Amino acid sequence: MISWEDELKRFEPVIRALSHLALLGKKLEVFGQENFVKSGPNLIVGNHVGAYKDIAVLFKIVPRPIFFTANRQIFSKEEFNELIGRHLERHLKKIGLFLNLLLAPLRSLFVQYISTNIARIGTIPVDLAHKKRETRHLIENYLRQGRAVVALQGRGRVRPADPNPYVAAFKPGASAIAYNLFLRDGLLVPVTPVAIFGTQRPFLIPTVVKVRVGEPMFITDYLKENARETIESFRLALENRVKKLLYSLLG
Repeated sequence: MISWEDELKRFEPVIRALSHLALLGKKLEVFGQENFVKSGPNLIVGNHVGAYKDIAVLFKIVPRPIFFTANRQIFSKEEFNELIGRHLERHLKKIGLFLNLLLAPLRSLFVQYISTNIARIGTIPVDLAHKKRETRHLIENYLRQGRAVVALQGRGRVRPADPNPYVAAFKPGASAIAYNLFLRDGLLVPVTPVAIFGTQRPFLIPTVVKVRVGEPMFITDYLKENARETIESFRLALENRVKKLLYSLLG
């Protein structure tokens, strides 16, 4: 049976080409790339303001096979089509509606290819409304097998009304996964914080995309009297670390 790592290797030329296309017109600057964990289980968490462009950035800079969590709608051709249309309209308004119509034939081919193959490279579907526990169990299994999983925080866009428009409040998922694996399996998973800035700029708009990678963080440094307090402590620490990394990019 072909492993997901083998499938990723087989699709590498396509992933490289799509990543280059997604970041067309954008210059990439990376700081702290040496902090990525080269082997063994690893959770990578970070802010998520640039939709598919954030994914392209990480495919370019992480020095090992990585597996993403992704909106389950991307696995369906019809729902993915609607998702792209809403994205273009949200970011480009009337021009986005025009582009959506103009690029319809190309978009259709792109959607067909992605929705057909995304599961083949080990991408983990996430139902944003339900079944989060099932997703956590899948991620835990990936980590037990020594894989690196990316769990970006947020909905892929800037939210001006939030306290920090560029860093959404972190969900407890990554923290809970790290805690459960340590408690039940004795597996200490390094969690790598990443801050990304610049991907919020629309497709083809020239800009500099900056990324800062922090040193890995461990659940054992945040153990409290009970599971709830431990998970919350680590969740908050991860969120604050990503904020600090982002501020260092802006400063």
